[in-house]
Amino acid sequence: MEKLKRFSLETAVECLLAFLGLVIMVVSLAYGFGTLRRPGPGLYPFFIGLFISVFSAALLISDPKPKDRSALFAPQGRKTFLLMIAVFCLWILLMPLLGYVVVTLLATYAFGKIMKLEGWWKPISLSAGTALFLYLLFDYWLYIDLPRGFWG
Repeated sequence: MEKLKRFSLETAVECLLAFLGLVIMVVSLAYGFGTLRRPGPGLYPFFIGLFISVFSAALLISDPKPKDRSALFAPQGRKTFLLMIAVFCLWILLMPLLGYVVVTLLATYAFGKIMKLEGWWKPISLSAGTALFLYLLFDYWLYIDLPRGFWG
């Protein structure tokens, strides 16, 4: 017989997130979805609320939490955490200088190396694919003007 999940602070936050996702979905219905050619202002919030609700419910059902919580507080876990924070800070600081695509490429490569992806091919392909996808998404499909840096 499977043990019942103990109620904890994490369970309360997961319930709160699931409820928040549902609230976002209901409120976004009032804004309207629009059409495929001209999406309305409620389309994006609706799907964000849907994702929040679905993933929160999945966390409630499953138990992905590690049994040994001391791994995060170990010296290696702290080093990884601090390196990721440093990469995020550098990403924000360097974006106006180098441009969004270049800094995203470098930051994703750094994240790949911090997460210990083997070799050089996996981090480079991950960072190139991420930078290319975000460039196409924001520049061509959504027409959002992101910082270009010294490129133009």
